[in-house]
Amino acid sequence: MQAYIAAIIMIVLITMVIIRSMQLKKLGIRAFKFGEMDKKDFIIPPFALFLLYLIFSNAFHLPKVGTVLFHHEIVGWMGVILCIIGLILFLYSIISFGKSFRVGIDEDHPGPLVTTGAFAISRNPIYTAFGLVLLGQFLIYPNWILLVYVVGGFWLFNRQVKLEEQSLIKIYGKAYQQYCKRVRRYL
Repeated sequence: MQAYIAAIIMIVLITMVIIRSMQLKKLGIRAFKFGEMDKKDFIIPPFALFLLYLIFSNAFHLPKVGTVLFHHEIVGWMGVILCIIGLILFLYSIISFGKSFRVGIDEDHPGPLVTTGAFAISRNPIYTAFGLVLLGQFLIYPNWILLVYVVGGFWLFNRQVKLEEQSLIKIYGKAYQQYCKRVRRYL
C-alpha cells in the first residue's frame, strides 16, 4: 500500500507542476526557465527519471535496483506522512507563488516578490516540500540508492537556493534582504 501511495504522490507532484506551468502559459508567462542560467541543470532529468523508476519499480513489481537497507512498517507509514505533508506544502507554495511561479531562475521577467502564504513560513517552501517528499520516499522504500538521492537532493536543493538568492538580491535588492532577515531559508 505504501509503495502505491509513494507512486501516486510523485504523479500528483509532477501533475501540479505541469498544470501550474500551463496556467501561467495561458497568461503569457513562461514559467519553465529550467537550465537557462546554469546549463549543468540538464544533468538532473536523467537522475529524476531514474528516481521515478526506483519508486515505480517498488510499487509495480518491476525489476528492482539496489538493496533494501531495512524494512519497518511504522517507518514506512512515517514516510507516507512526510510525503503527504510535502505534497500539501508544495500545493500551498504554488498557490502562494501566484504568477511568480517559475521552474528555474527568471531574471528577465520575474514576478513580484512573494512574502506571504507559504513564503511567510519559509523562503523556499517548494524545496522544503521536495525535501520532505524525497525523505518520505526513502522511508517508504529504504533503498541505498534512494539514500544517495536524499543526500544528493538536499545538496542540490541547497545549491539551487543559493544561486536563486543571488538572483533575488539582484532583482529585489533591499526588499529581499529584509525578507531574509524575517523568514528562515527552509523551516
